[in-house]
Amino acid sequence: MARVLTHRRVSETRPAIEELLREARELGVVLRFDSEETGKHGLVAAEGLETNADEDDGVELCVVLGGDGTILTALRRYAGKDVPVFAVNFGEVGFLATVDRDCGSVGFRRALKMDFEVMELPGIELRNDGRHWMGINDVAIHRKPGNRVAELAYSVGGDEVGRVRCDGLVVATPAGSTGYNLANGGPIMAWGVEGFVVSFIAPHSLTARALVVAPWTCSRCTTPVQGGACGGRRRRPAVHGDLARGDTRRVVRGVQGLPAQLPGASFYGRLAHRFGRLTAAR
Repeated sequence: MARVLTHRRVSETRPAIEELLREARELGVVLRFDSEETGKHGLVAAEGLETNADEDDGVELCVVLGGDGTILTALRRYAGKDVPVFAVNFGEVGFLATVDRDCGSVGFRRALKMDFEVMELPGIELRNDGRHWMGINDVAIHRKPGNRVAELAYSVGGDEVGRVRCDGLVVATPAGSTGYNLANGGPIMAWGVEGFVVSFIAPHSLTARALVVAPWTCSRCTTPVQGGACGGRRRRPAVHGDLARGDTRRVVRGVQGLPAQLPGASFYGRLAHRFGRLTAAR
């Protein structure tokens, strides 16, 4: 049983769904689409095709047709559930994708035959007042739109490490280090590295530096002066609440997501292929 998730550009993914369905029928694999995907593509239940199925019981694989945002949605959905995510890149960068869209039926066949390796990527949790939110990439604290610049402090363990006037702060996993953190001038962390990186957004300081934090420590973000909005993001910001003066958010290691990768694939090859291609195209 395989769950299928797609991004919003239906005209790009619908032909690929037909190709995926043909491969699934040949291999005897049932494809499951939730109500959103069913309506988006106008699907009708048929042999090997379940529609309007919102439960995840029996799902052994998630096949994603989309970019990094859709892939992250799938990784969050199945984090800690031992369901690998095989992603076909239909986005712009697709850094988390397993294969590119031109792999066609070969890629789909490998996915449905479970012919791939699995990389464990640690997640990250934001906790406050008994509530928690989970991300695979990063957690960001932003200055409220229209307000003055914020002052944010963060501590690791019991020690305050940085306090800076800035537009925000990002705590990123290795998977998220190539996103918002990289745009802030933070370091890239290879997949498999244990830890997180903390970086400031547009700091009003010449001495603000990114810091790589050990994975077993707890980081805390506090607003000593004025508040900000708080949430996880990767192209699609998700605001989860306000951070008033003196408030604190705890960031800890979360459960793991399982992106699929082809045998022999490496983080460094992926990095050179995705970012090197973008550089060469300019």
